[in-house]
Amino acid sequence: MTTVSAAGTARHEAPAPATGAAGPDVRRRARSPHRPRWWTPYAFLAPFLLIFGTFVLVPAVSGVWMSLHNWDFFLPARPFVGLQNYVDLFTPGALVAQQFWESMRATGIFVVLSVPLLMAVPLALALLLNQRFRGRTFFRAVFFAPYVLGVSVVGLLWQYLLNGNTGLVNGYLAELGITEAVPWLTATPWVWVSLVGVTLWWTLGFNSVVYLAGLQGVDEALYDAAKVDGAGRWARLWHVTLPQLRPVILFVLTMTVLASANMFGQSYLLTGGNPSNETRTAIMFIAEVGLEQFRMGLAAAMSYLLALLLIVVSALNFLFLRQKES
Repeated sequence: MTTVSAAGTARHEAPAPATGAAGPDVRRRARSPHRPRWWTPYAFLAPFLLIFGTFVLVPAVSGVWMSLHNWDFFLPARPFVGLQNYVDLFTPGALVAQQFWESMRATGIFVVLSVPLLMAVPLALALLLNQRFRGRTFFRAVFFAPYVLGVSVVGLLWQYLLNGNTGLVNGYLAELGITEAVPWLTATPWVWVSLVGVTLWWTLGFNSVVYLAGLQGVDEALYDAAKVDGAGRWARLWHVTLPQLRPVILFVLTMTVLASANMFGQSYLLTGGNPSNETRTAIMFIAEVGLEQFRMGLAAAMSYLLALLLIVVSALNFLFLRQKES
């Protein structure tokens, strides 16, 4: 666009941009190859969703469908029976119901005996390992080391150590003057002592590490304030440490209850469910019904009944600790 000034000279002016037209910077940003697409989050979620759907969601839905059928591998057809598999588990006098609730009783005994120890002993160990002393990193590794072992290794190791005739434990007890062999793996109540003791030795390190992580997040100023108020060691533990660890305690309690209720390998390898099926847990009986007797529909019904009970117990744990916190 050309204009004429008062002196008569011509002057060129750049044309004004049209209203609403995007400038070069705006157009450049619009064409930027780094702008995220709408499908980018789903692309990152796809591997997890694929694994979750394949190994969790699809088996869970298939298990519910299976529990509603007489799913026997030796039957030419698998007829739909509705809730009959669940009804059989509550039928008085039915052999399968009696055996299932006996296995649930064994599971309950193990949970009651093991969970308090798996909560208290790792906490005491974590409090000790949280102190400043020479070599504490080494001791942390030593106590955590058994947790990396597989259940088969743990079972075979302790089966050798606790053998009533040739086991090293009875051998050392004989050196101390206890000449009568203790039936660690063949008689009650020693079988429960063995199962709980082995489980405590095996999983002690994991709970201790979780507690340690929680202890290192407690503000030191709270301990200093408690000392100024004259609180002793036990008072600081009760009024500072435990309240600050409440979320960690809730996590450890929930995970420990679930793990103890699903105990299988220790009992299967050490006692085989003996004596007289006293230590045959619910998971052992479900595996026996489904994989040995091939009654997969009934085994699936047992699994979902156990899962429902564990959901109820976990919900009660959350409610109880949340109410105490509020």
